[in-house]
Amino acid sequence: MATEILMPALSPTMEEGTLAKWLVKEGDTVSSGDIMAEIETDKATMEFEAVDEGIVGKILVAEGTEGVKVNTPIAVLLEEGESADDVAAAPPAKDKAEAAPAEAKSADKAPTTAASAPEPDTSPDWPDGTKLKQQTVREALRDGMSEEMRRDPNVFLMGEEVAEYQGAYKISQGMLDEFGAKRVIDTPITEHGFAGIATGAAFGGLRPIVEFMTFNFAMQAIDHIINSAAKTLYMSGGQMGAPMVFRGPNGAAARVGAQHSQDYAAWYMQVPGLKVVMPYSASDYKGLMKTAIRDPNPVIFLENEILYGRSFDVPELDDYTVPFGKARIWREGTDVTIVSFGIGMSYALQAAEKLAEEGISAEVIDLRTLRPMDTDSIIKSVMKTNRCVTVEEGWPQGSVGNYISSVIMQQAFDYLDAPVINCTGKDVPMPYAANLEKLALVTTEEVIAAVKQVTYK
Repeated sequence: MATEILMPALSPTMEEGTLAKWLVKEGDTVSSGDIMAEIETDKATMEFEAVDEGIVGKILVAEGTEGVKVNTPIAVLLEEGESADDVAAAPPAKDKAEAAPAEAKSADKAPTTAASAPEPDTSPDWPDGTKLKQQTVREALRDGMSEEMRRDPNVFLMGEEVAEYQGAYKISQGMLDEFGAKRVIDTPITEHGFAGIATGAAFGGLRPIVEFMTFNFAMQAIDHIINSAAKTLYMSGGQMGAPMVFRGPNGAAARVGAQHSQDYAAWYMQVPGLKVVMPYSASDYKGLMKTAIRDPNPVIFLENEILYGRSFDVPELDDYTVPFGKARIWREGTDVTIVSFGIGMSYALQAAEKLAEEGISAEVIDLRTLRPMDTDSIIKSVMKTNRCVTVEEGWPQGSVGNYISSVIMQQAFDYLDAPVINCTGKDVPMPYAANLEKLALVTTEEVIAAVKQVTYK
């Protein structure tokens, strides 16, 4: 029996396309999986495969035809022994077209199984008209901690050089003078020791902020972080928790070698019981720090040494906080979604700016928190752009981008017009030499190249 081959829908949003090229001719025998034609849309050119075997009896739409509607018959496939004359005897296409409205009406009543776009919280972080001031990330962090220490006497800061030296990176400048030595505490160089003391203090009802001079040194304290702080609330049946913040610079700085340059975002993001924050802008550093201190769970607050001196707009509000699990859209776009966090946002935004000059519109999402992660904002954006590139400085295997890719595959696979690409640091320990360190880090140029790959530019 003759079978009509219909114009395929190559994505959920496709309504019509161009039949660019036939790769078979009338009389050819095809098998399931054979490439029959190339179909063009406004987004991509894709190959169209045969889904059955047979003989190409008649080509109904010539190659080069534009505006071919989805589900329009474009060819007829014959079984062995049938001839092209059988095609002529088939009912005219007009009759089929006339029957289509009735079929469509019936289909309207059937329940739909297509995924609907999620509705994430897209409300602004501060009201319109709010007065803004320029602040460095360093200053915003200090203000966030100081405001919470004024609000709650159970909050205290401890770590190496946080008091007398006013912080290895001057984050706690002036805090010893204001709060005294009992609430801004210098510790010995023993991360395992003071992280354990802080975890015990949190079990007892206090709210410690633990500063690691670098999160690389938190490797000495990771047993307290993961086995004590993260798990006790669950293992005690809710009787005892650890409301505390572990904070400090994370990731690469500048020529500090392999042991001082690791990005721990993906490490901690995997641990149930922890919340993981990695901001980019000064306002997010302040607002998320205040939220972290108030949270009843242990929070990993990953900072970046290179960002400390950068200035951003910060709202002048009496009590400015940013909720966990709410991403921020820095730039709206229609062609591709770029997802990043922390210093990776620098590369994402620079790439988006340069891509715009070439006519590619990129939507840039700053996750801000990795656990909980606002995957709804990612999915909604991908449903619009049909493409995604992730950007981070961490290693490629088991990266944050890997997790994001898996979520997109499960929740928005039918909306993708290209594979998700993860831009990461290189799969090597960080070199000390400046020229090699530069090669090991992700770059703006790599992000641009990834975007052009998924947009077929």
